[in-house]
Amino acid sequence: MASMAPSIRPATSADAELILRFIRELATYEREPEAVEVTAATLAAQLEAPRPPFECVIAQDERGDPQGFALFFHNYSTWRGRAGLYLEDLYVTPAARGRGIGRALLQHLAQLAVARGCARFEWAVLDWNAPAIGFYESLGAVALREWTVYRLAGEALAGLAGAAQPATAPRLS
Repeated sequence: MASMAPSIRPATSADAELILRFIRELATYEREPEAVEVTAATLAAQLEAPRPPFECVIAQDERGDPQGFALFFHNYSTWRGRAGLYLEDLYVTPAARGRGIGRALLQHLAQLAVARGCARFEWAVLDWNAPAIGFYESLGAVALREWTVYRLAGEALAGLAGAAQPATAPRLS
């Protein structure tokens, strides 16, 4: 018997514990379980914010059991003059892998990107994650090998921020 396509639904603040569980499982897979600092309370509050900093969708099987999630937000292409959609995290539970759930989540986000007029849909993948790389390439995604991602965090971020004080705090919402 063939399994049915998963249903994809928007996450709500009631899903905060589930999202956190998925984030922790993903961090363990990515060999950084100690790096997770976010709490369920923070996720719930951010999902309820007037302008949430992210959106999230949950994939469920035919019984309604959660099988994975995708957490994303909008970025902006100055060259194209349009928003883009950036996938921060994609995770499918180990037991549900190989059943089309990752593809369904990515297809859902691609549909959102097109419906919202986004110029592109992008994400990052760890260079050692060969199964994910192969999966993404099978969908037609192209690695941007000429780009290197930089990050400021922790003391480096605080140090640079302390170098010059803005007249007012920048607006995040």
